[in-house]
Amino acid sequence: MAGPEPSAGEGVAIKRSAPAATQVETRDLLLYALVLFCWGTGWLPIHFQLGVVAPEVTLFYRIGISAVLLFAWLYLSGRLRRFPIRDHLTFLMLGVCLFGVNYLSVYYAGGYLATGVIAVVFSTASVMNLALSALVARILPPLRVAAGALIGIIGIALVFSREFADAASRDEVLIGLLLALFATFSFSCGNMLSARAQSRSLPVLNTNAYGMLYSTVLMFILALTTGKPFNWDPDPLYAVALGWHVVFSTVVAFAAYLTLVGRIGPGRAGYATVVFPVIALLLSALFEGYQFHAIAFVGLLCVMIGNVLVLGGRRRIHVPPPARS
Repeated sequence: MAGPEPSAGEGVAIKRSAPAATQVETRDLLLYALVLFCWGTGWLPIHFQLGVVAPEVTLFYRIGISAVLLFAWLYLSGRLRRFPIRDHLTFLMLGVCLFGVNYLSVYYAGGYLATGVIAVVFSTASVMNLALSALVARILPPLRVAAGALIGIIGIALVFSREFADAASRDEVLIGLLLALFATFSFSCGNMLSARAQSRSLPVLNTNAYGMLYSTVLMFILALTTGKPFNWDPDPLYAVALGWHVVFSTVVAFAAYLTLVGRIGPGRAGYATVVFPVIALLLSALFEGYQFHAIAFVGLLCVMIGNVLVLGGRRRIHVPPPARS
């Protein structure tokens, strides 16, 4: 099994003794399908969790239950491990990025935008990775990659063109867009932290479990300090949506995606972001009243093309992984 080998577009590149995988195996395709299903369907449930319960409290429930389930499975299967303080610092940073700031920003963005539209913004994580790599690796991207990033940005502008043309909703749309972009940035940071953790042979599920634990504590502290009540929405859809997120969007999706990152690298694993926004937008059209229009459809195509160019045109660089203490 090849280890994670991020390209320049991820900002972290790992030098491993084993060569990178050159073919996508059947297991990888199944992991792809699982990621697409979990994340493509994972945006709509946010819509049914907003309103009665504060996002911090909902995330305390969601991430906390996910952490308990994952820790229980690791313990019963004999895979739960102990780690030194240094590794827990990695778990803390990863948890804050992947399960904390990322999730919270998405939930708040859901108060302003249809969840399918947020998914389109989130799919530009490959472009965000490119921007981060320019800072970390201090290299200029290839022309194809830069063109893909530009096309993706134009696509986002087209998707939001009608909303920004409506002066009455312009401010809310801008807030939602900024929150979605901030969530994407946090996810990209978490992605690089995960690649770094795997380069140090930290197991994916243990890393996720501890990351969820620290993120749960973060949500608890945020809810307490901001005076949010730990209440419950009696609407059955709230419980169903929360359960879907716990099982599929959190435990299963992140385990499948980060395992895929470890098998074929974040570059090719990131191609999942090309497809899941389509699924999310279709569900938004069915359940949230989102209306497709020609310009938004062209924008979605631009985002997908931009992602393909960015993910497929990056040069690899290699730096040694950090030495273990």
